[in-house]
Amino acid sequence: MATTAAAAAAASAFSHGHGRSRRCPPRSRSRATVARCGLLLPVPRRNVLSTMLSTSTILLLGPRQITLAETSGGAFREYIDIFDGYTFLYPKSWIQVRGAGADIFFRDPFVLDENMSVEISSPSSSKYMSVEDLGPPEKAAEKVLKQYLTEFMSTRLGVRRESNVLSAVSKVADDGKLYYEVEVNIKSYASNNELAVMPQDRVQSLEWDRRYLSVLGVENKRLYELRLQTPEQVFMQEEEDIRRVMDSFRVIKTA
Repeated sequence: MATTAAAAAAASAFSHGHGRSRRCPPRSRSRATVARCGLLLPVPRRNVLSTMLSTSTILLLGPRQITLAETSGGAFREYIDIFDGYTFLYPKSWIQVRGAGADIFFRDPFVLDENMSVEISSPSSSKYMSVEDLGPPEKAAEKVLKQYLTEFMSTRLGVRRESNVLSAVSKVADDGKLYYEVEVNIKSYASNNELAVMPQDRVQSLEWDRRYLSVLGVENKRLYELRLQTPEQVFMQEEEDIRRVMDSFRVIKTA
């Protein structure tokens, strides 16, 4: 596929590598320098996506190959990571966030509490043969909820969390593999006067109410988890799109 300097810059911006030509000034921000040197940070993701020259772009990043493709409806892009072994759709208006700790992380640029990520178990310690190694879907849901609560544990005084599992189901997708889908709700309450002496002065109020949706799959002896987070009020408005993202998640056999 022929590429222009802009497409080359796009490929560099998506790379997980951090290499840079010694001849390039470390803080240069010009597009010409980006195209010549492959700098990562100066290229906003929106600009990177706008430089894609076709509806399907394959980025060869050393041993890592990632494909971004437009869907026919135009509302989603397909993310394919052949190196790590998974693929999914995501809203094309969402932006990638680096340094979030997940294998990949996308976020709605306008609703900051709405995001998605993929977590993968360590290849050195994983021995998964099937998602059923987690037990039945209900047991897997308890583990997912416990993990979320651990991550959101707060040391603030006067904070209380309410949580419950909304659903836990299994499905066989069109790739013939078994997946678990888990949905949980977590509400956080906090007091704005937690140091008050009298209990009636330490009234807690709702600070956030979110839905967390996970799709769990196993391949390459590793556990893959697609995670989506959205405020409950937003979920009611965007449920169809969120369900489409969940339904699109697939794990892939790697070489």
